[in-house]
Amino acid sequence: MNTDELVVRQQRLLLRSAQLRLALAAQAQVLKGPLAVADQARRGIKWLYNNPRWPLGALLVLLVLRPRRIVLWGGRAWWAWTSFKRVRNWLTTPTVSHFFEHNGTHGHNSTP
Repeated sequence: MNTDELVVRQQRLLLRSAQLRLALAAQAQVLKGPLAVADQARRGIKWLYNNPRWPLGALLVLLVLRPRRIVLWGGRAWWAWTSFKRVRNWLTTPTVSHFFEHNGTHGHNSTP
């Protein structure tokens, strides 16, 4: 290739790169909403960790005003938490995690 061909090739590649960047930016707009929700949830959790008095105070008020409801929902929350931990532990066992690993064969033996 001579110099002129290289310059033309470089310009085409730069143009293609700019087009790809614009296409990626347009496609990434779909993620803007869900990522904003995730950021807001993360800020909320961080606030709860930094200000534990407010949720604990609200829980105390509810405990005084509606003790049966708190006990009921507390039992449900405890069941959900222990179920989550059991499923998480089950998914990390060697047998199950091996089943979910992706090795590119999609469950088929690659040798004939």
